[in-house]
Amino acid sequence: MVEVKFNRAGSLERWSYLMVSLPGYRDAFDQASLTDVIQRFRGALSATGIIVRPPLGGKRLVMNGPEDTQLDQCLQKANDLDLLLIILPEHNTPIYNRIKRRCDKDFGIHTVCVVGHKLAKKTGQDQFFANIALKLNLKLGGTNQLVDSARLGIISEDKTMVVGIDVTHPSPGSSRVAPSIAGMVASVDRSLGQWPGVLRVQAPRQEMVSDLTDMLKSRLRLWKDVGKHRVLPENILVYRDGVSEGQYQTIIDEELPLLRKACEEIYPAVDQRRSIPRLTVIIVGKRHHTRFYPTKPADADRSSNTRPGTVVDRGVTDPRSWEFFLQSHAAIQGTARPARYVVVIDEIFRAHGKTGAPPLQTVADRLQDVTQSMCYIYGRATKAVSICTPAYYATILCKRARCYLGGVFDPSPNSASPSIAGSMEETTIGNEEVRIHPRLRDSMFYI
Repeated sequence: MVEVKFNRAGSLERWSYLMVSLPGYRDAFDQASLTDVIQRFRGALSATGIIVRPPLGGKRLVMNGPEDTQLDQCLQKANDLDLLLIILPEHNTPIYNRIKRRCDKDFGIHTVCVVGHKLAKKTGQDQFFANIALKLNLKLGGTNQLVDSARLGIISEDKTMVVGIDVTHPSPGSSRVAPSIAGMVASVDRSLGQWPGVLRVQAPRQEMVSDLTDMLKSRLRLWKDVGKHRVLPENILVYRDGVSEGQYQTIIDEELPLLRKACEEIYPAVDQRRSIPRLTVIIVGKRHHTRFYPTKPADADRSSNTRPGTVVDRGVTDPRSWEFFLQSHAAIQGTARPARYVVVIDEIFRAHGKTGAPPLQTVADRLQDVTQSMCYIYGRATKAVSICTPAYYATILCKRARCYLGGVFDPSPNSASPSIAGSMEETTIGNEEVRIHPRLRDSMFYI
């Protein structure tokens, strides 16, 4: 049995399951075996600390095809549930996109989709259940794991909101009306366990986020409401993903003023006179060809890569800017690719002094250590990931938005219902297409 215990487990009161059957696919369960696996799944959730009530009566839905309207009717009837576990016959993207669009936007139901034959597989079933539990607990508002507060530096003072921003663009072959979509996530407390997200539609291929002011204002309000803070954060630490090297100056010229405008509109004058909030903006880069190799066998991990936590901030970095490479994770196979972090503006870490206790003696040391620590709080894994969590969550949020607009991002005959795809082709796509149901809006619905 895989032992997973959450730091703060959620509560699952009203939930059920739906098994979808499609022509041409063999069902993974009969009624008896399905009931048995659901009971074992409930036991696995309870073992993690989640308080789980017995499920309400589940249902098997026999669909005539991917566009069968029975699915929408069945989902709508489940809109009083806290969670619906949906068992799919195969990796069927059109149905998955349709489920996420209807449940996230229209009905306000948390959903977890699994493939039937993986759920039925006896080997590694406990691990499979544990992986589902990681996502489910985040959806329920829980906190999966914590980093020692001593490793989070100023974030542990509960005065710093951490923000992740990313933008996804239409792929080759997308419809001519397919927009770019910007996503923003932000922490709500010092534990960095919950990161509600917000989405905005913008012009195709536009990398700079045009609605950044309103997006940040919505996150600041959540800091006060969901995080139960009496005051707004003194520091805002932003990790911006998806920016090429030639766009660094554009971030300073276009996005930074929008961030400052949000603060001017929501912070009281007394804070602004004290230069609060302080902003630090860091670009996160993944698409580069830089690799590092250990020079001594003692410095290598079992995959012959440099050890997780390796930082390179001199020699191969630009001496005119503040940047560093961080290999935060252990690669499963092959050569590990470090993430590149470029600090375009810093008002937080320099304000806390230039010297500190060993080993974090410099401003750069403290920023690098905080960034490495935030690679360990990614809720869907129990090890460090390759880029820091806010940037990772922002990327996942943008991927979820592509599900809502599958009809224009993947305009194949089976990508979405004809009515949805057709209506999108005939009009300009606006923010209503990525507006989340009020019941889910302040949760990690996207995880």
